[in-house]
Amino acid sequence: MKASRNHPAFWAFLVHRLSGVALAFFLPAHFYVLGTALEGAARLDGMLQWTEQPLVKAAEWILVLLLAAHLAGGLRLLVLEFLPWRDWQKTLAALAAGASLACALAFAFAR
Repeated sequence: MKASRNHPAFWAFLVHRLSGVALAFFLPAHFYVLGTALEGAARLDGMLQWTEQPLVKAAEWILVLLLAAHLAGGLRLLVLEFLPWRDWQKTLAALAAGASLACALAFAFAR
């Protein structure tokens, strides 16, 4: 593996891009579920009952993790854009990853 791919900034970039792509794939499913509300309360209630399955709950946790990771990566990019580069910015990538995981775990434990 190239040395540049072992750099924390590369992994932060990769997580940000992959989480964005995964969230883009989630959106059509989200709009479909919201669209069931237009078909009546009974159809929406059926869909909401389906979401109580353990696999759907696990997917929900993954969704929160992806959202937190994408948010943290976006904030990291804003720091890179508006502040001069410093060595401590490697630490920002680690903090962003930790904050993302903390958000996802808080959501999972609240369930």
